[in-house]
Amino acid sequence: MHIIHANLARGFRGGERQTVLLIQALAGRADVARQTLVCRPDSPLRASLARTPGVRFVSARHQLAGHRRAGRATVVHAHEAKAVHWAWLHRRLCRTPYLITRRVDTPVKPKRSNRIFYREAYRCVALSGAIAAEVRPLTPHPVEQIPSAFTPLAPDLDVTRSFRARYPECLLIGHAGALVDRHKGQRVLLDAARRLQHTHPDMLFVFFGRGEDEAALKAESTGLDNIVWAGFRPNVGDYLAALDVFAFPSRNEGLGSVLLDAMHAGVPVVASEVGGIPDIVRDGETGLLFPPGDGETLAGQLTRLRAPALRQRLAQNAGAQLIRYSPEAMADAYLALYRPLAPSPAA
Repeated sequence: MHIIHANLARGFRGGERQTVLLIQALAGRADVARQTLVCRPDSPLRASLARTPGVRFVSARHQLAGHRRAGRATVVHAHEAKAVHWAWLHRRLCRTPYLITRRVDTPVKPKRSNRIFYREAYRCVALSGAIAAEVRPLTPHPVEQIPSAFTPLAPDLDVTRSFRARYPECLLIGHAGALVDRHKGQRVLLDAARRLQHTHPDMLFVFFGRGEDEAALKAESTGLDNIVWAGFRPNVGDYLAALDVFAFPSRNEGLGSVLLDAMHAGVPVVASEVGGIPDIVRDGETGLLFPPGDGETLAGQLTRLRAPALRQRLAQNAGAQLIRYSPEAMADAYLALYRPLAPSPAA
């Protein structure tokens, strides 16, 4: 099979990390002869996949570019919104069927073009049940559910120990994500920190990431001595392993793959009950949930997590489910969708 992956995003967020994990997991499969990644010439995806065997890069700054060089393939896999348009055009030009992965739980914009793109797709994939419900009316085919995968990296223990040693007497509560409150809900976690700063002064809240709300959020945290702004860390897994709790107060979320990374690091999680998060965080079993936007309840859940026995039980239960969220499991699920499009050996 020749698989074309299309991802025209400018930056590198969760969807791009999942694109990388899938391409890497497919690279060693016997029935995948070649993979082509259509991306921007300045895309961070190129550096992440530079050493992955059998991967060819095709530059495309917009949906009209790169089609001739990409050529025909078994399937085009569109990993984000602009890539959906690219994949539809490629089908018109090269008759290559395309597959869409929808990663966000917000409704698809009700444009005529979007209705056409989803209706003509070979298959549509959703990361979670919440996303599947949004996509189902747009396609005549069953919507497949294939969740994101955790990042299978071992932390650099020297970095982990060094970071942990800075705060020896603290219960470290960490958050990692783009500093965009309308999506990731950092103000909810700031509210919880404000409620707990005097009653539980040993609880320290560490924020990893950068984004458009960074300056405003830092200004709003003035006067809170239980907040650390740790900045963007490309190797955030080294720091996740140093945490006692991972907090994820998103206001909307397709799935939240960073939760899987925290679970992989053995860290118990508390997250908002929104979007696809309840697919992977079962309240009281693999983590704790709270209503989105509710800083008071989040603060209460964090005080519960002061109990080491509860943290250990949640982390163990979460770790036991991760076999379903490995890159290999994700690759197996996508291969099951690609294979019917491949020509038979006798053809």
